[in-house]
Amino acid sequence: MAAPEKKLKVAIMGAKGYPYVYGGYDTMIKELGERLVKKGVHVRVYNHRALFKERPRFVNGIECIYTPAIESKSLTQLTHTFFSMLHACFSDVDVIFVVNSGNGPFGIISRIFRKPTAINVDGLEWRRPKWKGLGAKYFFWASKMATKFYDKIINDSDEMRRVYLELFKKDSLVIAYGANPRESVGPEPLKKWNLESRSYFLIVGRLVPDNNADLIIDGFLKSDSKKRLVIVGDVPFADEWANRLKNIRDPRLLFTGYVTDPEELASLYSHCYAYFHGHEYGGTNPAMLKALGYGCAILALDTPFNQEMLQNGKHGWYFKKSAESVNETVEKAESEAEQMDHLRNSARSGLTQKYNWDYVTGQYLEVFKNLAKF
Repeated sequence: MAAPEKKLKVAIMGAKGYPYVYGGYDTMIKELGERLVKKGVHVRVYNHRALFKERPRFVNGIECIYTPAIESKSLTQLTHTFFSMLHACFSDVDVIFVVNSGNGPFGIISRIFRKPTAINVDGLEWRRPKWKGLGAKYFFWASKMATKFYDKIINDSDEMRRVYLELFKKDSLVIAYGANPRESVGPEPLKKWNLESRSYFLIVGRLVPDNNADLIIDGFLKSDSKKRLVIVGDVPFADEWANRLKNIRDPRLLFTGYVTDPEELASLYSHCYAYFHGHEYGGTNPAMLKALGYGCAILALDTPFNQEMLQNGKHGWYFKKSAESVNETVEKAESEAEQMDHLRNSARSGLTQKYNWDYVTGQYLEVFKNLAKF
């Protein structure tokens, strides 16, 4: 009787876990992990123990390991990956896949144990305003360490590849983040906020300075628009900057907080007059992919990353980093309704093959097999 065929075993760590979908990395682990399981891969995800009241060993075929962390704002994520990396190195996994460049230094552990590794470094964390001083220095150093200790560096955009080549003299493989486009989403969930289709502009993202919600709000309120500005998102901790925004009193502003129901979020995207994307740092952005997938007219901050995603203006308009530019963009968008219709109708065609989750999974699987010599 023939021995059963050996399965490729991949450990994934560095995010909150599975099936906890809260941010971009968590979504990627869900989309990637479920598809890898269907391709016959044994997938193990390291979950942040404190976030899971129930802790089943297997969920949808994915093995879940619940590792602890030192619970503090700056140490939680790093200590969780540290413990996860130790566990994985003492196990029989063939490949370790880590997300987040902050976990760069832990590659030295896997190197000592001779475990093949890949890391998705994603984003210019050291430039984000929330990591002032020591935090910024740490993320820059950690990203540099990632290029030294991990066997394969993965970025999700050509612009991020260029940055890593320039700063760290290290080439990386570009594998984009995937999207799940949807054609028809009804407006019914909008009733929850007394909204109607096309009656509002939309922002989706964490309320942190580098997403520039303050700039967009300021520019919008300077305009004569009769529409509303809906801000979806928050921060998971008490924050003076975010509170200042939420305390602005104007009937045109609507702060929804987090929207966790996927149908509600889909409806908010699908029926906005236009979607404002103020994200300043990072490669392929999940919120932007959702906006393309739901057929939004996109108004984006003019950055190299946003230029790449919108194919240099083919699938959106750009505004400069000033309230005056936002104001002009709002008024231009309202006066050119036909152009907004054109952007909506062509948005999904911006999701080329590289943003297809099945294609993305195939690329990752090839990386894992090569690393494991499978």
